[in-house]
Amino acid sequence: MSELYEKSLLKLELDLVLQQLAECAGSAGGKEACLRVRPSSDLEDVELMLQQTTAASDLCTRKGNPIFGDVTDVSASLERADRGGSLQPIELLRIAGVLRCARNIKGYVSEDEQSTVLDGLFAALTPNKYLEDKIFGAILSEEEIADNASPALADIRRHMRIQSAKIRDSLQKVISSPAYSKFLREPIITIRGGRYVVPVKSECRGDVPGLVHDVSATGSTFFIEPMSAVNANNALRELELKEKKEIERILAELSAEAAAHRDDINLDYAMLVQLDVIFAKAKLAYRMRAWAPIMNDQGKVELRNARHPLIDPKKVVPISVRLGSDFDTMIITGPNTGGKTVTLKTIGLLTLMAECGLHVPAGDGSILSTFDAILADIGDEQSIAQSLSTFSSHMKTIVDVVDQCDDRTLVLFDELGAGTDPAEGAALAMAIIEFCRNMQSRVVATTHYAELKLYAMRTKGVINASCEFDVESLRPTYKLLIGIPGKSNAFAISRKLGLSEDILKEADDLVGKSDKDFEDVLSQLEQQRQQMEAARVEAERLKRETEKIKQQSEQFSIQLQKEKDKAMEAARREAQKIIEDARFTANAASEELKALRKQLQDSADASNINQRQAEVRRSLNEMEEKIRASQPKTERPQPKRGVMVGDTVELLKLGTKASVLAINKDGTYQLQAGILKLNAKADEIYLLENENPYKAKGGRPAHSGREMKMTAMSSEVDLRGMDTVEALCVLDNYLDAAMRANLPSVRIIHGKGTGALRAAVQQSLKRNKFVKKYRLGVYGEGEDGVTIAEFG
Repeated sequence: MSELYEKSLLKLELDLVLQQLAECAGSAGGKEACLRVRPSSDLEDVELMLQQTTAASDLCTRKGNPIFGDVTDVSASLERADRGGSLQPIELLRIAGVLRCARNIKGYVSEDEQSTVLDGLFAALTPNKYLEDKIFGAILSEEEIADNASPALADIRRHMRIQSAKIRDSLQKVISSPAYSKFLREPIITIRGGRYVVPVKSECRGDVPGLVHDVSATGSTFFIEPMSAVNANNALRELELKEKKEIERILAELSAEAAAHRDDINLDYAMLVQLDVIFAKAKLAYRMRAWAPIMNDQGKVELRNARHPLIDPKKVVPISVRLGSDFDTMIITGPNTGGKTVTLKTIGLLTLMAECGLHVPAGDGSILSTFDAILADIGDEQSIAQSLSTFSSHMKTIVDVVDQCDDRTLVLFDELGAGTDPAEGAALAMAIIEFCRNMQSRVVATTHYAELKLYAMRTKGVINASCEFDVESLRPTYKLLIGIPGKSNAFAISRKLGLSEDILKEADDLVGKSDKDFEDVLSQLEQQRQQMEAARVEAERLKRETEKIKQQSEQFSIQLQKEKDKAMEAARREAQKIIEDARFTANAASEELKALRKQLQDSADASNINQRQAEVRRSLNEMEEKIRASQPKTERPQPKRGVMVGDTVELLKLGTKASVLAINKDGTYQLQAGILKLNAKADEIYLLENENPYKAKGGRPAHSGREMKMTAMSSEVDLRGMDTVEALCVLDNYLDAAMRANLPSVRIIHGKGTGALRAAVQQSLKRNKFVKKYRLGVYGEGEDGVTIAEFG
């Protein structure tokens, strides 16, 4: 990477974007790696990095953000341990922290069935829970080794506690003795130089036999170890030396075990840092509302609604710009503070971000290209010490640009040719642009020179663009207009600000006729553009209103049809109820008539009864047919095949489903409808082709269960500074959100303090039926200041 390219990265402010990226990283190693990120010109590498960022974004959405807090560079410690050195407790805790983080991150995707481009990085992690637990079990903090680190250490410390108690008992007798109490400054036992002593008045130091270990600052108190405690203190000192030796042995043993897994631990650290950077890119993309661009290596750029990432999102005006398709050079003109330089920087910075694997704040479907170099001449580097004027400083940079540009270069010129005679500056600017074009570079340049506007209008492959300016409000709109050269608007702005008309008229007379004509053409073009833009906006408004009315009409029609169908269904149910009641009555009457017929001897009377019974049934059937005929009929498609045994059909008269048992010789069908068997003609049934009661049951629906949309949320909540009532309310809401986001565990920060808030939090977790278990944090997690809760 050349010195000019490095300077261009600073001018385009990539370093500020990388600082924002570092803020999104979770570990110290990840933050350092973020600041070291550099653009790549290889298309395959860039596409892979963008795919990794996209995959990380998807994982954050589905599973929440992973935590990389324990990742610290331990390569130097492992190197020293490999050479036989003994590591300090803090170094071993950092190694265990890397192992714990590797285990947690591997578990982050262990149950995820969707494959991603990050699977290889997750698979490369090699957790070592045995060594992790051994270190955390032996070392409580950087200054404390656990008693159970070894049986020998536990035994030594047990004897130390016993010996200390003996010494205290012995000295307690001394300070309680009437013979010695009058010589003591205070009746207390203290420690000086690791030995138990009592404070004796200076004038009485000869009255208490023993060894002097210290004297107070005023000299009024001597700290004396009575002779009765000397041997006991010596024994305690011996135990302390044994303890120190045993701790050294434990640390050496742990160091040797860590050295044995040196390569795996170093690989874990490298993978964790790489994953931390990738997930930091995903977090930054979420913060910027950014998307992955479509990449190419042909120099084609097409940004849609692109926003400069370092400008306040509430104030930045999106721009749409293209380059490298139907033209390779863009000349941007317009007044000062109109947005020309911001447009230039947006194109360059978004290209650099994409080459770093970052999503860009632009509309979906935006296209960017990889370049071997992006060379920018932006800003003023004039130097009194080096005798460089504005023009000289620009020209010094431009000389380097023309030396290095080629067909894989994007060149950005800000105010090209400024700072010297306008005629000469314009001529130089055109010659420099033409040289870069001959080298097949992509060029974007800003200028005020009218000659460059004409050059763009006359030259194939070069296009004018301008930043819109509202003369009425004297403010730029920052909108980029491609194909239209910009005006300086000097006269209009001066008139609006109150400059005398006489001065303006004299200035107007001094402007050449050709320049006036050119400005008039620009004015006419601008007027026509504004009229066309107003017409387009009005057409869009009318189109939206028409679509809204159409949508409302369709909704009204659908609602009306629903109401109609609802009324028809209600009427059908009511009529069916009447028919069923009438049929019930007819059946009851029929049963009664049968009973009467048995009692009658006259066969004529029985015949009349049967005839009347048949007439009643016929009238009921006719009534049912009329009601059914009055129902709206829906057109059904003709079946694609004939009815076969085993098919499911619908009985048109009854509106119920039945299975085909057999096909009779006369063409009728034997059907089974529930417990009822009946025969039906072909025109009385309709084949349901998509239903078959004999198909194998099984499988599962395409969408089973409830699909939950997950949001990227934090896996920790901070309750410090809140009272108990407020903290428990916040905690309940957070636990509900964490459950909905499917987080496996959460970190609740309550601080140490008096322990009241910690107790209240743990009581709340104990009552929560969704919390499987909880525990206090260990070293590296916040210890007693945090509680880790896991969901069941």
